[in-house]
Amino acid sequence: MTTSPTRRQAALEALALDDEALLKTCEVDYFIASGPGGQHRNTTASGVRLTHAATELSVTATERRSQIQNKGVALERLREGLKALTFVPKVRRPTRPSAGAKRRRLEGKKRTSEKKTLRGKGDW
Repeated sequence: MTTSPTRRQAALEALALDDEALLKTCEVDYFIASGPGGQHRNTTASGVRLTHAATELSVTATERRSQIQNKGVALERLREGLKALTFVPKVRRPTRPSAGAKRRRLEGKKRTSEKKTLRGKGDW
C-alpha cells in the first residue's frame, strides 16, 4: 500500500496530538448501532464514527452499549490507522546469485542427478 507524502505527513502530525486535540480535528458522527444489546442499544445513538479529514481516514465503533466507551474504542482504532499510514515500505532492489552460489547449486543438482540415474541400473 503506497501513501502520498502529504497524507503521511498529516498522519504523523495527527499522531503527535493528544486525544482531545485529535478529536477536534475529526468529524464525529453518532448513530444507532444495530445488533445485540437489547432495548438500550436499539434506542440510543451509541455508535461512533470518526472521520479524520486531513487523511480521509474513517473508523467506527459499535461494540459497546455506551457512546463514551465506543468513542474511546474509535479513537484507538483511528490511532492504529494513522500509524499504518505512516509506514514507509523498504525499497526492494533485485539481486542476483553470486558465482559461487551458482556453482554450488549446479554441483548439488549434478549429485542428485547421478544418484537418480544409478537407481534404475539394477539387474532384477
